[in-house]
Amino acid sequence: MSHSSQLSIAEHYHDRTKYHPETIGRGGARIDWDRPPATSKTYKIGTRVDLRPHLKPEVKPEAGESDDRSNLCRLSRLLYLTYGVTAKMQGAGSQSFYLRTAPSAGGLYPAEVYVISRGTAELPAGLYNYRVLAHSLHRFWESDAWPELQAACFWHPALAATKLAIVTTAVFERSAWRYQDRAYRRIYLDTGHLIGNLELACSLNDYRAHAIGGFRDRQLDDLLYLDRSLEGATTVFALADRTELEQNLPAYATALPSTIERDYPQLSDGSLLNYLHGASAIEVEPRCGWETIGDNLPEIDNTGYDLPFCTKVSTDTPNIDWGDGAGDLERAIVSRRSCRRFSAEAISLGDLRAVLDFAYRPDRYHLWSLDPTPDYFDLPSIRTFVAVSGVDGLEAGCYYYASEADELRQIRFRNFRRELHFLSLNQDLGRDAGAVVFHTADLSKAIDRYGDRAYRYLHLDAGHLGQRMNLAAGALGLGASGIAGFFDDRVNDVLGIPESEAVLYLTTIGQPDRE
Repeated sequence: MSHSSQLSIAEHYHDRTKYHPETIGRGGARIDWDRPPATSKTYKIGTRVDLRPHLKPEVKPEAGESDDRSNLCRLSRLLYLTYGVTAKMQGAGSQSFYLRTAPSAGGLYPAEVYVISRGTAELPAGLYNYRVLAHSLHRFWESDAWPELQAACFWHPALAATKLAIVTTAVFERSAWRYQDRAYRRIYLDTGHLIGNLELACSLNDYRAHAIGGFRDRQLDDLLYLDRSLEGATTVFALADRTELEQNLPAYATALPSTIERDYPQLSDGSLLNYLHGASAIEVEPRCGWETIGDNLPEIDNTGYDLPFCTKVSTDTPNIDWGDGAGDLERAIVSRRSCRRFSAEAISLGDLRAVLDFAYRPDRYHLWSLDPTPDYFDLPSIRTFVAVSGVDGLEAGCYYYASEADELRQIRFRNFRRELHFLSLNQDLGRDAGAVVFHTADLSKAIDRYGDRAYRYLHLDAGHLGQRMNLAAGALGLGASGIAGFFDDRVNDVLGIPESEAVLYLTTIGQPDRE
C-alpha cells in the first residue's frame, strides 16, 4: 500500500526514529547481548600488505633511492590515525573490545575502510580492505578498478589526477543490532568521526582528501562486492599526494542531489533504515555536475539571532598549539577517549572558545600545515547552539554560535542542568558537562537542495565537527563525549530552538572525573 505524504522519506524517517519519554524502552527488538555482531569483515582469498612495519615516522629515501618505503609509511600512518586500534579492553565474558582512534556509538564500529589503487609502486592496482585489527591491507581484487570508480563517481575531477582513493562503507547490522532503525543516524555520525580523523591525518602525512558524497550507489557497491541487503558505500575520498605537483588540486564540490521521495509504502519498524538508504541513493546522473568551488556555493550564514538586545560574547581566541610538526595533534588522535563521567566542575571560557575555534575555524591553523578548507558536504545547513551550565566567565543559558562572526549570542537565560540530564536520556554526561553543543539543521531546506541524500550529508558533517571538538577538548585536558540518543522534540522546546531545526548530534564538554 502506498503512503502519500508531504514529508519526504528522510523527514518521515527522522520523525519515526525520534525518542519520546512516553515510549522509549517500550517494544522494539530484544537485544541478544551474548551475540554482538562482528566488528570487522573477513576475506577468504587475496593477498596481504602488512602495514605494521611501516607504522613509524616517515622514512626519507636516500639520494637516488626509491621512495616506495616512505610512501608506504605515510599511508600506514594515515590509515592508523584515521581508524586504527589504540587499545584492547576486556568486554563481557571472554570477549575482547578494541578501541579505535575514532569513536563509535556503543563501540560497534559499523564503518569499513577500503583503499582503491590506480597502480603505484607500493600498491599495485586493485581493491584493498583495511584490516583494522591487524593493521594491514587485504588485496581482494587484483585488476585496475579505477575507470569503474570514476564512472561511479560521475567523473569527479579529483579522480582524474590522483592514484589512490579511500572508500568508506557501513555494515548496517553492526549498529542496528542495538539501535534498530535509529542506527542510520549513528552510522553516518560515526563515519563523520572517521572523516574528521582522515582530514587531519592527511595534513600530517602530506595528503589531501577530496570528498565525494555524490556517487552511483549500486555501481560502487558492486565494485566493492558489497551485499546491498546488509551494507552499502557511504563516502569516497580521492587521496591527493601533496608531494606530487600535479596532485595539488583546487577544492571541488563534494555533494550531488538524489531524488526526493514523497510517495512510499507503509513501513514497519525495522524496515526504515534500509528503505531510507535505498531511497537516498543516486542511480542516474544528476542534471548538475561537478564544479570548482566558487561563488555558486553558499556561505555560512551568521545572521542568526543577531538581535540588538541579545548578549554577545566574543569567541576570538589564540590557537591551540599543536607543537612542532603538529606532533601534539597526532598524539591527541591516538590518545582520544570518550569521557564517561564529568566532575561537574566548571570549565573556562577560554577552553570553550578554543574547542569551538578548532572545530569551526580550520583556516586559523595553517601554521601547523593543517588544511585551512577541509571538505564538508553541506556545512552551511548546520547550525550550532551551546547550552552552558558551568563555564567560568559565561552566564548560564543557551547560546547561538555564529562561527564566522566569532560570537556566542545568548537566546535563553537560565541553567539547564536538570533539563540536559533529561534530554540526554538521563545520562549524567548531560547534567555534569560544563557545556553541551547541539548541532541542528533545517531538514526541509536541506532536502530541497540535496534531496533525501541530505540526511546522509548532514550527519556526516555533524560527526566531522564533533570529532574535531573531541580532539581539541582532549588536548586541553577536558573530557568530551558525543550523544546521539536524546529526546528530539524536547530539545527544541527546552532550548528555544525553532521546530524547523532537526537536532542531529550533541557533544558534551566538561571536566573529567578523575576519581
